[in-house]
Amino acid sequence: MTDTRRRVKVYTLNEDRQWDDRGTGHVSSGYVERLKGMSLLVRAESDGSLLLESKINPNTAYQKQQDTLIVWSEAENYDLALSFQEKAGCDEIWEKICQVQGKDPSVDITQDLVDESEEERFDDMSSPGLELPSCELNRLEEIAELVASSLPSPLRREKLALALENEGYIKKLLELFHVCEDLENIEGLHHLYEIIKGIFLLNRTALFEVMFSEECIMDVIGCLEYDPALSQPRKHREFLTKTAKFKEVIPISDPELKQKIHQTYRVQYIQDMVLPTPSVFEENMLSTLHSFIFFNKVEIVGMLQEDEKFLTDLFAQLTDEATDEEKRQELVNFLKEFCAFSQTLQPQNRDAFFKTLSNMGILPALEVILGMDDTQVRSAATDIFSYLVEYNPSMVREFVMQEAQQNDDVSKKLTEQKITNKDILLINLIIEHMICDTDPELGGAVQLMGLLRTLVDPENMLATANKTEKTEFLGFFYKHCMHVLTAPLLANTTEDKPSKDDFQTAQLLALVLELLTFCVEHHTYHIKNYIINKDILRRVLVLMASKHAFLALCALRFKRKIIGLKDEFYNRYIMKSFLFEPVVKAFLNNGSRYNLMNSAIIEMFEFIRVEDIKSLTAHVIENYWKALEDVDYVQTFKGLKLRFEQQRERQDNPKLDSMRSILRNHRYRRDARTLEDEEEMWFNTDEDDMEDGEAVVSPSDKTKNDDDIMDPISKFMERKKLKESEEKEVLLKTNLSGRQSPSFKLSLSSGTKTNLTSQSPAANLPGSPGSPGSPGSPGSPGSVPKNTSQTAAITTKGGLVGLVDYPDDDEDDDEDEDKEDTLPLSKKAKFES
Repeated sequence: MTDTRRRVKVYTLNEDRQWDDRGTGHVSSGYVERLKGMSLLVRAESDGSLLLESKINPNTAYQKQQDTLIVWSEAENYDLALSFQEKAGCDEIWEKICQVQGKDPSVDITQDLVDESEEERFDDMSSPGLELPSCELNRLEEIAELVASSLPSPLRREKLALALENEGYIKKLLELFHVCEDLENIEGLHHLYEIIKGIFLLNRTALFEVMFSEECIMDVIGCLEYDPALSQPRKHREFLTKTAKFKEVIPISDPELKQKIHQTYRVQYIQDMVLPTPSVFEENMLSTLHSFIFFNKVEIVGMLQEDEKFLTDLFAQLTDEATDEEKRQELVNFLKEFCAFSQTLQPQNRDAFFKTLSNMGILPALEVILGMDDTQVRSAATDIFSYLVEYNPSMVREFVMQEAQQNDDVSKKLTEQKITNKDILLINLIIEHMICDTDPELGGAVQLMGLLRTLVDPENMLATANKTEKTEFLGFFYKHCMHVLTAPLLANTTEDKPSKDDFQTAQLLALVLELLTFCVEHHTYHIKNYIINKDILRRVLVLMASKHAFLALCALRFKRKIIGLKDEFYNRYIMKSFLFEPVVKAFLNNGSRYNLMNSAIIEMFEFIRVEDIKSLTAHVIENYWKALEDVDYVQTFKGLKLRFEQQRERQDNPKLDSMRSILRNHRYRRDARTLEDEEEMWFNTDEDDMEDGEAVVSPSDKTKNDDDIMDPISKFMERKKLKESEEKEVLLKTNLSGRQSPSFKLSLSSGTKTNLTSQSPAANLPGSPGSPGSPGSPGSPGSVPKNTSQTAAITTKGGLVGLVDYPDDDEDDDEDEDKEDTLPLSKKAKFES
């Protein structure tokens, strides 16, 4: 359907009494079988989906407002509105609604009979209309009582509203207001307050248009100054006429637009400051007032957007160097409020709004403003920039890339003339303002960091057939901007500890690290090259020596994110530069304290062990084992050592590795037909029938050449026996000892050339294995000791040593371990011996 008369916007009223846009489409009316009646249907103009399907109920009150709005309630606290593009379309649908309800289309509201008793309904319907008392000073009390008594009944409320409209009653009441003020008739003024407040609660657009007209609105505000609950009247008129000043930063030539701005400001003031806070029962009665303000704002934005001369003058003065500071501040504040008003627009209109601002040059203007020294102007410009980034980050990215290209072209010409180009890119201005934020709490820096994060987030970047925004923008960002972002980090980490370690600097560096950590996770290739080429990780780990724990943890989190990628390029870089040294040093300096630093470092090493990152495992054990071997309140480091030894065994004896593969394949991949018989025989075998140390071998395994298999096994076992006593002592110590703090001073490998010193020992601190609740304690809740996987791979029985599967073969043996877990403990011991 392309008929513009039927083009509408659908709105619903939310819990905050604000109108939410549900989309734009075309409205029609027709019989819907499912709803058993005539209904209003709105289909989206974008994809034809159904935005609204509402049955025209005979008892529902529909209101026609401002010639292009139809508003109604479908249920308690659920209001709907249709905003028509053309008055003719609104009139056409209004006639359909009135036809279904049997009402005269000339009325602006259909009658609502809900909540009326039969007696009241009969009495009201039998009377032709509501007769108002004559508008005289001595009858004000009677009028106030009539208004108050009509509010509970929807039908009487409607009749009262019609009587007020038809007789021009409001203007007569306002004439009495002047008389009462001149006579200082306080009682009469109190009655007028109640009358005007009651008229607001009638929730009638036609009455609002009279009350909010230029000639009446100040008198209406005057009536609301005389609240009987207050000993002294308010001075709202004095504030609006003397204190509140209307500033035209750019002259507005359209008188209708100027009048609409004045009206909206005053009505908003009435809603927020003059009217008393509505009760739960009165809140819904002011829904039309909310709608009146909302649609006024939409009209103002639309009229300003269409005034090209106004916007052209606005941006010309913003960027003109001759504009004085006070004038520029007013222009920026106006533009900020203009953007805030745009949030009331529906998405399609908001698209057009920001496109208009972009064509007018809002981003170059912001660049000029952000380069100024005025803090207030810069703050307002930052808010405007945030509107643009949140709405359309691609538009901002496209601008800064074009700007960089132009700067590069200019720089080439200036280089030929031996002149330096000092232009600063918009995105670098944002980074510099983040770095130079003078707020002790860095409120502005946090806001700017969030905007930068949005700009560099690949999730909201576009990809087309011709170009990929991610590739282009990230290439630009790492070439032109990343050095500005990392400048404070590099400047503060030239030594072994931070050169400045005050709280504000630590907060700033934490923000920078948060953004860099985000880049590690989402940018992969670009950030990897930057970190390795600029040696960023080594600089970041200097911050592990900060006195501020949150900053040290940010540095650790950055490294943990890198290790979590399991990228061998990163791993080789870490090993080559010995970048575990600051982490180990921080771990030892932390001593026996059971805190977040301790847990975070242990978790990082545990990740390396569990994920079996072989290169890092070997690096840690070869260079830092002596510093970590006495840490026995968790099994992480001993587990790493075991991983390392298993790797070395495989490297030393490749035959053993292939032999274990043969054993595993032969043992677990037997003929399915023989499997059931052998398992039956296994479970029927009594362990007492077996001699100590006798290995259980399946009949099919016995067909193997025992000499071929046992030759490498015997060599392997001879080496293992040499370590048997040492491992028993380690296990005994692990099971019996409490948490101990390593007390030693030793030199690491020649590559590190650094001494690591621990703190004085302290035993049985909270969180140690000796205290309840320690995550690493063998007896703590939730801990499940698995000695076979964490400590030793050798089981002994009667002096004989048996070979079992290696712990790091879990991925190959998951299926088989599930079978073993179902066995009784004694059977499992035999199975492993």
